[in-house]
Amino acid sequence: MSEAGHYPYQVGIDAYGNGGFRFAEMSHRGSLLCLPTGMHAWGVVGPRELSLETLAAVLALGEQIDVLVLGMGDDISGVPVAVRDALREQAIGIEIQSTGSAVRTYNVLMDEGRAVAAALIAVDKAR
Repeated sequence: MSEAGHYPYQVGIDAYGNGGFRFAEMSHRGSLLCLPTGMHAWGVVGPRELSLETLAAVLALGEQIDVLVLGMGDDISGVPVAVRDALREQAIGIEIQSTGSAVRTYNVLMDEGRAVAAALIAVDKAR
């Protein structure tokens, strides 16, 4: 990834764990947004940080996204009502999963050519 924490293409994820992700023959440490504009570093470290602000990049691209796969870390937890409402207003479906499951779902939807985005909270151990 570049100095700005951005890879200019949306790609599948090869591996996750150890606090980051591998894709496009690169390693990224930390959480990750996978968007039509590419792969972006994402400063969220836990589910409690989900907000309209931390998902602003997703909402800004709403017309290009049919579904957001949300990887919540090791466990699944709730999403704030304001976030759910904003996604619904943009007609973006949401799949809430553990990060490992979210990576697998994202990759399948990417392979199918779907208009998918992912917001993935980094985890230490792959499951």
